[in-house]
Amino acid sequence: MKINEIFFSIQGEGKYAGKPQVFIRTQGCNMHCKWCDSSYARGSGGKEMPVSDIIKDIEKYDCKSVCITGGEPMLQMEGLRKLVRELKKNRYEIVLETNGSFYDREIFGQVGCVSMDAKPPSSGEKSDLRIIEKLKKKDQLKVVIADRNDYEFAKKIWPCRADIILQPAHGTDAKKLCGWVLEDNLDVRVIPQLHKIIGVA
Repeated sequence: MKINEIFFSIQGEGKYAGKPQVFIRTQGCNMHCKWCDSSYARGSGGKEMPVSDIIKDIEKYDCKSVCITGGEPMLQMEGLRKLVRELKKNRYEIVLETNGSFYDREIFGQVGCVSMDAKPPSSGEKSDLRIIEKLKKKDQLKVVIADRNDYEFAKKIWPCRADIILQPAHGTDAKKLCGWVLEDNLDVRVIPQLHKIIGVA
């Protein structure tokens, strides 16, 4: 697999926010979101690594919770299947972050949580919203909210079986988003990017 980096940090997004995890960042992405904070993983860089070497790298951290992120991990479907199988065999908790462009029954069924980003208007991109129907209760659907248009977009995809996380875009007024949610009494979670607040990678 083409890997950009493997590192140990605190999860900053979604329902796992605050949890120590080993992050496996894959190289390559099919989207160009305007507010992307990992654009360095978008292009053709990265290091080719066999799954066995990836497992060896993450074992150094003595942490059984792993987040596979990108880029877009699902672009490397065959390698990702192998990686997920090995992680499962070694009893890792697996969170898979994806932009909602691709679906694979095996991968979605094997990981502990699919964390899908539904791309709102401010991102300049579009997710395949049909994939939302494949999400289960164990999964989460994240929507970054930069303005009222993004919020209205999020309202249209609510409810779904997965937990819905509304994530205020960094630097925007999170209180305003909280007000909208309370006004509409939406059964969602408003969770800012914790890693940017506490200053970790």
